[in-house]
Amino acid sequence: MEEGDSAVRRWEDLDNDILVKILQSFDLFELTSGLAQVCSSWRLACSDQLLWKMLDLSVIKSNFIKIPLEPYVYVDCQSDKTLTRLLRIALNLSRGNILTLIFHYNLYVSDDQLTYTAERCPRLKRLVMPAWNRIKKTGICRAIRIWEDLESLTMPSIANPPYVMEEIARNCKKFAELKIMGPCDILFASTLVAFLPNLKVLSVRCTVLSKGALVIILEGLKKLEVLNISHCLITEVPPSSPRKVLTKLDESILEKASRLRKFLTCMSDSCIMCQRTRNDEGLMRWYKYEEDLWKVDEVRSLAI
Repeated sequence: MEEGDSAVRRWEDLDNDILVKILQSFDLFELTSGLAQVCSSWRLACSDQLLWKMLDLSVIKSNFIKIPLEPYVYVDCQSDKTLTRLLRIALNLSRGNILTLIFHYNLYVSDDQLTYTAERCPRLKRLVMPAWNRIKKTGICRAIRIWEDLESLTMPSIANPPYVMEEIARNCKKFAELKIMGPCDILFASTLVAFLPNLKVLSVRCTVLSKGALVIILEGLKKLEVLNISHCLITEVPPSSPRKVLTKLDESILEKASRLRKFLTCMSDSCIMCQRTRNDEGLMRWYKYEEDLWKVDEVRSLAI
């Protein structure tokens, strides 16, 4: 080097910790856009576990149309290909380090995509997947068998919950938190009591909830510490009478709930979310409201 010349440091010579710190400010699309292909140093940094504790796919929606038959949605082929490509790159970079996986409520994952994902993040502790339209019983059960460390699940309401809860009970010994984004009826409540008696946290906010199901939950889940029924449309069907919507909780419910560490409820006429639940008849149409409203939960550990 001649006198007066200064040394020029190359990007690939940048300290790995500094490069990882820079990459932490990048979003998912930037991290998967080809940065890892620049050189071996950048690929090492792009695969650092600090970048992949969480894979947040809530920024992605499927391009779909509703159809009258199961699975009730048709997803555009290009939309599927885009998601598959993103999963392939992200999961390869993550090297099995993902602990939290979040899907948008309008991201309709296929069985093959779910299996591919489960196999590449076996240490998963939290799954947020509010849409199961295209996932079959065998697909979700196969994934749950892989996720032995699963502790928290956000899921939609489904017609036949026992097979899922039984699979969780059999395989996920640390499972403690559940959020159901949809109606909770007597069958669902009874299933929770039968298969997840050690459940500690449950949220069924912004949906229709039968009083009978609420009683089963309060009486049957002996280890439950936190229950969130905020903004629910709570219904009761008295003998030989039409369905009645409760305007307040009676003393028997409050007494049963008094053992809980937290019992979160809101049934106020002045509450906007309560009004929205009533207007949507207990089946929240999240697409009508603020983009990230579906991510909200009064239970901090279940919020996104």
